[in-house]
Amino acid sequence: MTAADAPSPPVSIQTVLGTLPDAPIATTRGRDWRGVTLDMHAGSRGYAVVTPAHDHHLICYCPAGRGRLAQQRGGLTHRSVIASGMSIIMPAGMDSVWEGDAPASARIRMPPPLIVEAAEQIGRRAAGRFEIRNRFEARDPMIARIAHVLMSELERAPHPAQALIAESMSCALAAHMLRNHNGHDAAPCHEGAPLGTIELARITAYVEENLDRPIGLAELAAIVNVSRFHFSRLFKQSTGGTAIRFVEQCRIRRAQLLIADSDMPLSEVALMAGFADQSHFTRRFHRHVGRTPSAYARDRGRRRTARSVRDGRP
Repeated sequence: MTAADAPSPPVSIQTVLGTLPDAPIATTRGRDWRGVTLDMHAGSRGYAVVTPAHDHHLICYCPAGRGRLAQQRGGLTHRSVIASGMSIIMPAGMDSVWEGDAPASARIRMPPPLIVEAAEQIGRRAAGRFEIRNRFEARDPMIARIAHVLMSELERAPHPAQALIAESMSCALAAHMLRNHNGHDAAPCHEGAPLGTIELARITAYVEENLDRPIGLAELAAIVNVSRFHFSRLFKQSTGGTAIRFVEQCRIRRAQLLIADSDMPLSEVALMAGFADQSHFTRRFHRHVGRTPSAYARDRGRRRTARSVRDGRP
């Protein structure tokens, strides 16, 4: 089996999936996630497939198991054992041939515009100054960590918070690919001045005014007129923490105030603080405060029991 001699026009994710003998056992497509998509595939013995050039970059991460696999790309053939913790990186625009025993894989598909946006923030504005390298095998701890975060979210039920988590992981992965898997030497990264007191105050005010709904990195970045990539870097440089954590801390503080100052049901407190359901609210509240919301309410002595309400007692 050989790859076609003539280059194939790049094809979309849906077209690629139609050429594969194994359909994904789980996928993020269909969820409201921005950035990369993730398809989970089971292991397969006697795997043999020719795929046309993709219009997206592909990272195949092996979360468990092992398999001897032959890969053909770019006029090269590579045979090796792909084992747990290893990744395969295939840039957009490459035909490929795969043969052998394929282990289970988490296939992260990254649209090129995501890389372009990240490249603009590290001085790679010229299209010819960055290129994702073809890697037949790689052990990359950062890719592994990001893959596991995405896999963990895929296992959970759909939740509004996942869009922000996926967007953050997509930004981090794009920046990492440019720094560690760029076909050209990386350009110096100019951090720029940190966010000022007034800019941070504007961001805080915006977050406080919109805590009852999901808040994305792109809309926070727009407040200070930078891209989401640049914003994430500047925010951490300025505060020492991530924007995602800051938003969640604001949600928890809002919930603490509502619990302490009212008899609002905890399910309503969860919604007012921007949590999709009480279960998720309880987990995150306990993570930050060290107490469940109900225990926190009892500690404050501000929440009356149902019996005291019926009896008319304060």
